[in-house]
Amino acid sequence: MDSRSYKTVSANKETVDKQWVLVDAEGEVLGRVASKIASLLRGKHKPNFTPHVDCGDNVIVINAEKVRLTGNKINAKEYLRHTGYPGGQRSVAVRDMLTKHPERVIENAVRGMLPKNRLGRELFRNMRVYAGAEHPHGAQEPQTIEL
Repeated sequence: MDSRSYKTVSANKETVDKQWVLVDAEGEVLGRVASKIASLLRGKHKPNFTPHVDCGDNVIVINAEKVRLTGNKINAKEYLRHTGYPGGQRSVAVRDMLTKHPERVIENAVRGMLPKNRLGRELFRNMRVYAGAEHPHGAQEPQTIEL
């Protein structure tokens, strides 16, 4: 038996095969599309997945303004942030965020599903979100992923 065929392959920055992927969020449920995007960014769908290496793909998300929220989340869900000053907690409803900045809804959902460390911040930079159907990344020839 050839023992070399059973060696564990650990990816590194030079051996990673990064591709460009296009995800259409039109009519998709926010949490389900965000978990799929987070998995693509992390690279968990690849056979040479390595937990401490950025081996995921570059993801382009279009039609962020047409994402769905189930139940009463469109009215009840709020995003909280703090200014850093005493009494500086601010909240924004999802309905307002979808009308003003629909990209941020998907960005917040995906950011929460990535690791909370240097690698997670690096992975998050591999995602581009656009409210409409147009994107400026045609030269990368992204392949469309059906969810």
